[in-house]
Amino acid sequence: MVHQLKNNWKIFLIASLTLGLAPFNPPHIWGKIQWILGGNAFSLENGMQSVDWFDVLLHGLPWILLLISMLLNLFAALVKSDRK
Repeated sequence: MVHQLKNNWKIFLIASLTLGLAPFNPPHIWGKIQWILGGNAFSLENGMQSVDWFDVLLHGLPWILLLISMLLNLFAALVKSDRK
């Protein structure tokens, strides 16, 4: 599993730039993040519905996988350089 996360960074990058940013003007995930950080996502009147949370997961997952892959590759490079 870790091997797949580490080696598939190109797929995660493509997914992040397509699904992660769609629709592109403005990026949909950016609006959802602003909604969550603004505190309105948890309000009773204008709160996010379950479909909105699924949308955050759908558009955010490629970014999370890309970040994990980058961190695994960075850690592997650091460990490899320490062994020399």
